Amino acid sequence: MHIQEWLATVPALSVYLLVGVVIGVESLGIPLPGEIVLVSAAILSATQDHIDPFVLGACASAGAIIGDSIGYLIGRKGGQPLLDWAGSKFPKHFGPDHVAMAEEKFAKYGMWAVFIGRFIALLRIFAGPLSGVLRMPYWKFLIANVLGGIVWAGGTTALLYTVGVVAEPWLKRFSYWGLAAAVLFGIGSFLLMKQRAKKAAAARAAAAEEPAGAPTD
Repeated sequence: MHIQEWLATVPALSVYLLVGVVIGVESLGIPLPGEIVLVSAAILSATQDHIDPFVLGACASAGAIIGDSIGYLIGRKGGQPLLDWAGSKFPKHFGPDHVAMAEEKFAKYGMWAVFIGRFIALLRIFAGPLSGVLRMPYWKFLIANVLGGIVWAGGTTALLYTVGVVAEPWLKRFSYWGLAAAVLFGIGSFLLMKQRAKKAAAARAAAAEEPAGAPTD
């Protein structure tokens, strides 16, 4: 069966649920490839008429907003022990350097950190729980959370749907390559943001060690 024929048999509801659940769980603070799933689904909606991009964007936005809100409540109740536990379970995502970077951004930018964090892979999983741990007023968090979720999820869906429509003839002709390209694009964006976070952590570590290594009078 040609891949386009197989994709046409995938129920739209399953796509909507997958996107909403993955993004929602990621927003709770559990590392999942939410961006990859959203990118792939948005491209898919451009080539499959039964997948509505408006419904897809709404489900992605709802998952982001609800997941972040639950993450906020968990962080509010769990406090610092929650971050310590997450660091032991997911050291590559919740290690001391990652937590320090996130705390620095949230302390400095407040609501803007929640909004902008939605567009940054590592900060996206921190936004809800860390806002709760730091006791950000919920009304401030909610405003930034709703706006960030809608702009990120809706904007990503709209942008990639538009790109997919323009590239649809190419995608139909080279469907396997088109689907692979969509997935690789999502993976690449995630790895890029992760690499930037590592560089920022290394820079902070170097800055912290410099005074200790400096000669004394």
